Amino acid sequence: MRTDTSGIVLPDARGLRFAVVVSRFNGDITRRLRDGAEAALRKAGADEAVEVFEVPGAFELPFAARAIAMERKVDAVVCLGCLVRGETPHFEYIAAAVAHGLMAVQTGTGVPVAFGVLTVNALAEAEARSLPDETNKGFEAAAAAIEMAQGATLSARTGRAVDFPLAAESTSATGARA
Repeated sequence: MRTDTSGIVLPDARGLRFAVVVSRFNGDITRRLRDGAEAALRKAGADEAVEVFEVPGAFELPFAARAIAMERKVDAVVCLGCLVRGETPHFEYIAAAVAHGLMAVQTGTGVPVAFGVLTVNALAEAEARSLPDETNKGFEAAAAAIEMAQGATLSARTGRAVDFPLAAESTSATGARA
C-alpha cells in the first residue's frame, strides 16, 4: 500500500484502467478535484491508464458514467462535480438524483463508481475541499475507486466475493508488495 501524508492508503493501481468524469459546472472547483484524482491515480501507478471525460454538469454524470461502464474498458469510474446550495430546492433534487444515479450505475453494471461530488452550502466549503494537497476530495474519490476496482477485478477472477480493504493485493509506501 502507498500512504500519502494525510494517511490515505492508496492501493496499487498498476494494471487497472480508470475513467474520470468531470462536471464543467463550477469548473474552478471541479478542475481542482480532477487534478487531485489524477494525482492519486498517478501516485498509485495508473498514470498510463486514465481517460478523462467532461460533461456539462453534475446531473449528466450518471449518464456518462453508465455509457463508459457499459463499454467494459475500465475497471472503475471516478465522478467529480460540485453542487452549491442556493435559495431554491434545486440543489436537493440534483444532489439526490446524482447520488442515486451513480449508485444505480455501479450496481447495474458491476463497475465501481466513486462519488466525488461535493455538496456544499457555500463556495468556500468547496474551495476548502479541493485544495492542491492531501485533503482534496478528488484524491479521496480516486483512492476509493482504486480499492473498489481491485476488489471487483479479484472477485471476477476468483468468482467469489472479496473482503475490503485488500491489504494483500496492495503495495507499501516503498513500492514493495505487501
